[in-house]
Amino acid sequence: MEIIKSDTHFNFVSLMKPAIFVSVAFILIGIASIVWHSGLNYGIDFAGGTLVQIKFHKETPTNRIRDALKMINLGSSIIQPFGLNEVIVRIAQSSTNDQDPSVRIKDALGAALGQGSFEIRRVEVVGPKVSKDLTRKAILAVIFSWIGILVYVGIRFEFRYALGGVMALLHDVLVTVSAMALLNKEFDLNIVAALLTIIGYSINDTIVIFDRIRENSRKNMKMALSDVVNLSVNQTLSRTLLTSLTVFMVLLILFFFGGAVIHDFTFAMLVGTVAGVYSTVFIASPLILAFERIKPSKIRLKRGK
Repeated sequence: MEIIKSDTHFNFVSLMKPAIFVSVAFILIGIASIVWHSGLNYGIDFAGGTLVQIKFHKETPTNRIRDALKMINLGSSIIQPFGLNEVIVRIAQSSTNDQDPSVRIKDALGAALGQGSFEIRRVEVVGPKVSKDLTRKAILAVIFSWIGILVYVGIRFEFRYALGGVMALLHDVLVTVSAMALLNKEFDLNIVAALLTIIGYSINDTIVIFDRIRENSRKNMKMALSDVVNLSVNQTLSRTLLTSLTVFMVLLILFFFGGAVIHDFTFAMLVGTVAGVYSTVFIASPLILAFERIKPSKIRLKRGK
């Protein structure tokens, strides 16, 4: 099945510079948002503290919940709506005392709203040492994935292919994080899992195009490399769109009907899927041409190209 014929002649290489400009502009806006918000909106995994998820049996205004919790002085706590008639109360590590915060919250809400009007559905406590360790491991996981892909693609193809692929993956991660920052989405371990999934998905699509570029480069030694890149991307465009649209539709359904628990995860995956297709077509493949101009491949040097 082909939604786009393999003999199309879109000039993707000519759009490399505008595409890079758009990507850099979006990433810079995301960085500015992170600075504006004094950092990412870290979840309890990275920020530490206590998270309490409360389910109310009927609709309860957030202001009424906040007023009920004022008497127990939770410090810089955050009350966030979560699903239908549910809220999450986030309590900073420094604002807790010796008593279990969930017990204090239960007593305060019981006194103000009645003991039978709600239920505590989840309590998570992460200490400062654990949160720092999780942050460090999350960063290392993403970095090691880049290094592993750099080594694999460098061995499987050439080092210039590896650099192009990893730069495209870096682009996908930065675009996803920027989108999370702009919308102030919570950044937790689920988002790290989404980033690692995006990296694996994106490099798979990139390698398919790289393989076609290498194949066409050997078949058409007299053809300019820019034309080889365009030819290869056009030949694989239908496959790229079919696989990406399939994933995108599933993620879209999960985003709207999967519930609040996986809402941020599916949002990150949606952004990453789109960014992955974009970077594969407009960044990773044309970058091979840029690296070729700096250091021509050995095969083309031998044949006078």
